[in-house]
Amino acid sequence: MKTNEEIMEILAAYDLTGSYRKAAELAGCDHHTVRRYVQLRGTGIDPAVRLPRAKKIDVFMPKIEELIEASNGRIGADQVHKKLTAMGFEGTDRTTRRAVAAAKESFKSGHRRIHRPWVSEPGLWMQWDWGEGPRLGDRRTSLWCAWLAWSRFRVVIPVLDKTIPTIAACLDTTFRAFGGVPTYCLTDNEKTVTTTHIAKIAVRNPDIVPIGRFYGTVIRTCLPADPASKGGVENAVKVAKRDLVPTEVNLRPTYGSFAEIEAACDEFMAEVNGRVHRETRRAPVEMLGEERFRLHQLPEHPYTAAFGLTRQVHPKDATIQVDGVRYSVPHQFAGRQVFIRWHAEELVVTSIVEGVPVEIARHARSTPGNPVILDEHYPDSPRGTRTPTPQTAAEEAFLAIGPGAGAWLEEAAAEGTRGIASKMAEAVALAKLRGTGAVDRALGTAAMAGRFTDGDLRSILDHQLFTDGPVETSRAGENHSLQPGTGGWSGFGHRPGDNH
Repeated sequence: MKTNEEIMEILAAYDLTGSYRKAAELAGCDHHTVRRYVQLRGTGIDPAVRLPRAKKIDVFMPKIEELIEASNGRIGADQVHKKLTAMGFEGTDRTTRRAVAAAKESFKSGHRRIHRPWVSEPGLWMQWDWGEGPRLGDRRTSLWCAWLAWSRFRVVIPVLDKTIPTIAACLDTTFRAFGGVPTYCLTDNEKTVTTTHIAKIAVRNPDIVPIGRFYGTVIRTCLPADPASKGGVENAVKVAKRDLVPTEVNLRPTYGSFAEIEAACDEFMAEVNGRVHRETRRAPVEMLGEERFRLHQLPEHPYTAAFGLTRQVHPKDATIQVDGVRYSVPHQFAGRQVFIRWHAEELVVTSIVEGVPVEIARHARSTPGNPVILDEHYPDSPRGTRTPTPQTAAEEAFLAIGPGAGAWLEEAAAEGTRGIASKMAEAVALAKLRGTGAVDRALGTAAMAGRFTDGDLRSILDHQLFTDGPVETSRAGENHSLQPGTGGWSGFGHRPGDNH
């Protein structure tokens, strides 16, 4: 193939001489080449463009186009190749793939869907959708992703289910994050929102309608299997999953608790809402301040009818009674009213915290006589052991010596040692003379060795003066007891001479 410069030289030589052979001698090429380029120029074809050559698959192109049209562009190249081979095509599957790709591109160009740009108004539209959230062990979570169309303000909330009560709680939390209620809420056609379609008309779930009516908004759904009609929130879900779900790309570690997922979502919202959006060239949190003036006013109290039955938390043990079974709730809610509902085999407990519905506990179903009490609901309660807490000035002075003093007090009390108060006063006096660190180490050694008699503390202190590091301690075992044996009583009750 000649370059553009060479082709121009050949044509210029022909224009100068008017002869194919003379032009070939001047341009240094064959006269047939000169004739070909001159004829191409005469027909209006660009001489620099290579003309397509005939291919074996050309005769089968009408059939390929017919198959793609019949399948609406969904048929694969492997199936097309099988059909062409049966019709006598002798080419390779690579040739078929190229032909099918070209035919599909031509088909899409004639059937490509064109979207009118959506110019949203302030306060008019909100969109929400669900995304697969991080896993907590074997448990799945979901991400509620809401998007205010005009300001691009996003709200991401992690949840454990996608039931109607959860939707009600997420809607209330989202509206309060917005500072108002938009006119329309657009979402997908899940069963919690749309039960079925009749004549392409969505039949709304009767349980979701009162929620929208309570907040003064209209819940609408997009076309089935048409994510392009709510592309804004689809992109918000994609970004949230990319940043929040641990993957090999973002190198985010796995979450240890649900509270960690909530904290990560809060950090994500603060980041995306505070940075400049590429479309509006403004930060969403800044635009939200303007859009709030176009949002409807929020009800003072959240919608609670979907959260189930009410229960009063016991003021002393922070438990509720459900079907004859006691379930614990966090101790902060003792004496307050909560809402309960069953989700499959789980009891979901919801409460109103600062005007927002929050799930505070979730328990597996139990039976009467088997209460479900979680330790994390009682963080300040004893766990079987007591921690020394000073009640007097003397006790405070003793425990201020160090952790060894607390260990000594616990062990001495467990042994029933007499005169503990006087021994504590002696330790305080020795700490002033010999130093707090030495006495604390001696008390720890005494606690490990079980030495609580008078003079033991001074003895250990004196021994520590001639040793470096901790003192090795040992306790007498059962095999080295000074208690006399009972072998002498083996003949008790038998007369001399009896066989026993």
